[in-house]
Amino acid sequence: MSGTGPVLLMVDDRPSTFTRYAARTLPEHLVLLRFEELRADLSEEHLRRTAHLPAFWVRAGEPLEREAERYRAWAAAELPVAPERFCNPSEPRQALAQRFAALAGLPHLTEQQVAWVRDKAAMKHRFRELGLRTAAFTRVRDAAGITAFAAEHGWPLVLKPVDSFACVDTHRLDGPETLSGLDLTARAWMVEEFLGGTEWEVCAVVHRGEVLDAWPSAMPCRPLDIVDGAMNANISVGTDEAPPVDLRALLQTVVTGMDIDHGYAHMEFFLVDGELYAGEIGLRLAGCEIPANHGHAYGFDVFGATLDVYRGLPPNLSYRQRLCAGDLLLPLPGSGTVRRITPAEELLRVPGVVEAVLKVGVGDTVSARRASHNASGYVHVVGASIEEVERRMRDVLGAFVIDLAPVTGVAPVIDLTAAIDPAPAIDPAAVIASTPVIDPAAVIDPAPAREGAR
Repeated sequence: MSGTGPVLLMVDDRPSTFTRYAARTLPEHLVLLRFEELRADLSEEHLRRTAHLPAFWVRAGEPLEREAERYRAWAAAELPVAPERFCNPSEPRQALAQRFAALAGLPHLTEQQVAWVRDKAAMKHRFRELGLRTAAFTRVRDAAGITAFAAEHGWPLVLKPVDSFACVDTHRLDGPETLSGLDLTARAWMVEEFLGGTEWEVCAVVHRGEVLDAWPSAMPCRPLDIVDGAMNANISVGTDEAPPVDLRALLQTVVTGMDIDHGYAHMEFFLVDGELYAGEIGLRLAGCEIPANHGHAYGFDVFGATLDVYRGLPPNLSYRQRLCAGDLLLPLPGSGTVRRITPAEELLRVPGVVEAVLKVGVGDTVSARRASHNASGYVHVVGASIEEVERRMRDVLGAFVIDLAPVTGVAPVIDLTAAIDPAPAIDPAAVIASTPVIDPAAVIDPAPAREGAR
């Protein structure tokens, strides 16, 4: 990564590995953009770690146009050099952030581009216009719409909000009996055909409209199985076990078709009987710790390369190795107060583990939710093959224990989902009354993967 070049304005709506890297490596070329209404998602520790960086706070309740004007005046008066480039690593903040960037005169996604990368129905429609195969889908407003779609395409189906992420509020519907009590009035929803086959992920960096390289990831378990208790992991495949697809060409089709100039792209796709089905795409860093997996698998500075493309600079993609490397999210079996948790030092003794991070410690009160990034921490595991990495991950799960006590009284709640990937906060009043010690066997031997797209 280049330490010189343009100053970058970057959205900071949650603590993340990427933000911490940027704060550490670009102290003279980074300005943070924060939103007052999201202040609760930024921990005091995170604010202390980034206190050396200039930060502009968008005030709650004020017109965004006025706040952008105030930002421009602030940048001109208070900063040695005003930012010329913009980066939004947050999926749920995409529309707001890109609109602010446009008002501030910075590079940004248009409203149409935001719709293509955030509205899953608009996204899949665009995929089809570009000649890509997708699962059948339609927007729905009520149970009758779902039933009509099922009459044509059969059960099971996948129901999701068009702007969801990380499987939040996403469900597999196995038959008409699952529609009882369904309320689709609060959000915009879609339903899609269930796909079998194998689900893959692929990430890439884009510079001046060109996909420079593509890094595939295998998933031991599918996302909707993960939210129901299956092993939560992604494995970057730097070896010849990658899927038999021209992944750069696939992503280039999408990048060109959506007129994307630069950034980090994360896409999911399915291989069903040898046929490729486009799933979804996000123009931001992948969730969980997937980007770091690529750095471990290929032996390069993935975060530095990402920052470079957002700053308009050509990244260094010189690889030192070709391995398989994955992130295993450590289970968070419920909500409560942590009584016991396996230390990171002990997890590092498991063969193949190169990094272990715990998000909580004994005495912390935590809040879990149904989301594919729900976790108490993570480990990075490397190996010579997908199978070896997955086996070592299961060894980690066999060694890991977390014990939660019921919440009594009022205590500060650590929202683990916000710590690992953006998600709405959970109401502490909804905390589960009691939670047992997690049974590793339930995670080590999950039910066979069934669900399709996120």
